[in-house]
Amino acid sequence: MPELPEVETTKRGIEKAIIGNEISGVWTSGKNLRYPISPKLAAVTGLSVVDVSRRAKYLLIALNDGSHLLYHLGMSGMMRLRDSGYKPEKHDHVIIRFSAAPELVFHDPRRFGCVVKVDDEINQHPLIKRLGPEPFDEVFTPAYLKRLSKNKTTPVKTFIMNNDVVVGVGNIYASEALFQAGIHPHRKAGNISLKRFGKLHEAVIGVLTDAINAGGTTLKDFHQSDGKPGYFQQKLMVYGRHEQKCFNCNSLIKKVITGQRSTFYCPHCQR
Repeated sequence: MPELPEVETTKRGIEKAIIGNEISGVWTSGKNLRYPISPKLAAVTGLSVVDVSRRAKYLLIALNDGSHLLYHLGMSGMMRLRDSGYKPEKHDHVIIRFSAAPELVFHDPRRFGCVVKVDDEINQHPLIKRLGPEPFDEVFTPAYLKRLSKNKTTPVKTFIMNNDVVVGVGNIYASEALFQAGIHPHRKAGNISLKRFGKLHEAVIGVLTDAINAGGTTLKDFHQSDGKPGYFQQKLMVYGRHEQKCFNCNSLIKKVITGQRSTFYCPHCQR
């Protein structure tokens, strides 16, 4: 599913095209996504986009009346820019049309994503207000991780994927960061030293930065707003490489299930 780098890539792909432009109309498929598509979406007609931002895996489009459009890509969602007059295709669910910009198409085959109009303070919305810090925030430090992990017996992979701890460290990037830090994914979070949390902190930021610069990871569904795939999958060191040789030591990469998610690691490099 799209994770933080894919959402950040999407944000960067659409913001220049739509900021400052007036919405001329809204088309919806009439099918429910994660939540029913509200008739309130039509009320954005005549409003202008003033900003595009990201919070965790949510994409936020700010409008000039103070409201927002909140998008989540779900399992298979993507946002595409299409020329004016674009005709909806199968699995298109919301199209925002502009008076002087490409059309913004939300495409979601599995329909686990969402598009919600938020009229109140966006940071107080139930989907946003309880989220932890961003990985690039100043408050996200090795000391912060050490403090929150005190007495925690949960596996460290589960710990860093917890949105209450830090947002946006999804399954792919958690496996990759733990490999770079040399930490076994099932090690108890409370048993990790401050020094090792320093390595993990650096690895999380490094992996996410590299993934954003590569346009995200395309394994199945994700494509950028211009239709191109993400290229970070070419840099994956462990994820999806079960029984293949580790690039560092030639040991075979192992796959285990952690919290119902596939976890990949090197038994020699990660302790």
